Amino acid sequence: MAAPQHLRLGSIAPNFQAKTTKGDIDFHQWLGDSWGILFSHPDDFTPVCTTELGEVAKLEPEFAKRGVKVIGLSANDIKSHDKWIEDINEVNNTSVQFPIIGDETRHVATLYDMLDALDPTNVDAKGIPFTVRSVFVIDPKKIIRLIISYPASTGRHFNEILRVVDSLQLGDKHRITTPANWQKGDKVIIHPSVQGDDVKKLFPEHEVVKPYLRFAPDPSSKA
Repeated sequence: MAAPQHLRLGSIAPNFQAKTTKGDIDFHQWLGDSWGILFSHPDDFTPVCTTELGEVAKLEPEFAKRGVKVIGLSANDIKSHDKWIEDINEVNNTSVQFPIIGDETRHVATLYDMLDALDPTNVDAKGIPFTVRSVFVIDPKKIIRLIISYPASTGRHFNEILRVVDSLQLGDKHRITTPANWQKGDKVIIHPSVQGDDVKKLFPEHEVVKPYLRFAPDPSSKA
């Protein structure tokens, strides 16, 4: 089993080879030049996971619009995943098209430090921990840009993950950051590194609230 990586924002996402419901992959090759979201699930045929995977299947077109590939992971084999997907599709009235990694050995879960150290009941029949609900957003340079870990008992809010992707991609293209509760189309904050004549040049419609807090219209709204 791989040694856990001490991953943080800015780390290179570890590469791995794995079996998935869409065939064998090399993770970095599979990502290519796309953004990626790797998200883990404790176990197949479990209630919270079933709702989450159905939600991601419904949102996959939105991720695709943003150039984001999504890939799930659960600590079971592919045969189990394939059977579980039938339930997911039925319960959520959707069609799961993205791959799900078969990680019954916990190789990828260990590599990404996803294993549960909180809930003593979140284990398999042999007492080996399942994963927590981890999310990794990875950019085209294979750099980890977001890490979120939810407990096994709490389902994730995938519209929030979409929101963060919008913020990250906008910030990469323009010299901005985004305020609390920001949604696409809302005002953005001018990055502190933008000073002097560059402020009016780049953001002619800006407003100054404080010298360190300057708002401007969402640059993507002009596209």
